[in-house]
Amino acid sequence: MRLVTWNINSLRLRMPLLEKLTTSLLPDVVCLQETKVTDELFPLDAVRALGFEHLHYKGMKSYNGVAILSRLPLSPATNTPTWYGKEDCRHVAATVHAPEGDVTLHDFYVPAGGDEPDPDTNPKFAHKLAFVEEVTQWFTHNKPTRTVLVGDLNIAPLEHDVWSHKQLLKIVSHTPPETERLTHWQQTGFVDAMRHFVPPTDKLYTWWSYRNKDWRKSNRGRRLDHVWVTPDLVPQLASMSVLEDARDWPSPSDHVPVVMDIHPSP
Repeated sequence: MRLVTWNINSLRLRMPLLEKLTTSLLPDVVCLQETKVTDELFPLDAVRALGFEHLHYKGMKSYNGVAILSRLPLSPATNTPTWYGKEDCRHVAATVHAPEGDVTLHDFYVPAGGDEPDPDTNPKFAHKLAFVEEVTQWFTHNKPTRTVLVGDLNIAPLEHDVWSHKQLLKIVSHTPPETERLTHWQQTGFVDAMRHFVPPTDKLYTWWSYRNKDWRKSNRGRRLDHVWVTPDLVPQLASMSVLEDARDWPSPSDHVPVVMDIHPSP
């Protein structure tokens, strides 16, 4: 199974980029975040024309939105919580009926958290921390097996997940309150699949701000997009790549796709 996760930053605007991605990589499953389209206006025909017959999505106008696009049969989960009491379309889950066996798939878009890392003065940051805490509690009581969790988690947890650990410690996405909470979430039963292939001592980014006119030259990136798997799937991890070149596509997202190949154990 070839799996892609990507914050596409508007599905309808970037349908040509999704077509470019799927034509070149032939993924079995694509998980999108920030689709920014209501369910009624979801581009069903265009997505199905790319070969994705099995779909599960939740969307809203102009903000958020998540979607699972699959060539493999899906059984959508219908009992996922309403996180933080908000119907803001940040999570979908499904069972993927893969040839090597069923896999549970979670696609998350964690709140960005605004600019000020103070929950007392910034409701967006308070929302972010509470969201991660609530999700962590849920997975603590619903232990995952044969599960893949992907998405824009909007937190770069490790020192080399950001261009400057020292300078970003007080910047939202890399502050200790966020990174500690994300680590606790991961410890509910997941392995960082991207770092399975790239050592924690190496720089690894998936996002570069639009403010950087020459993003390659400045390379002030952060790893905000993640792929986690439960330990029972680690032996099936075959390869991983971050499609940095997608940052140079026409009208790009500020995030790039992450590709994970999961193969049956020999």
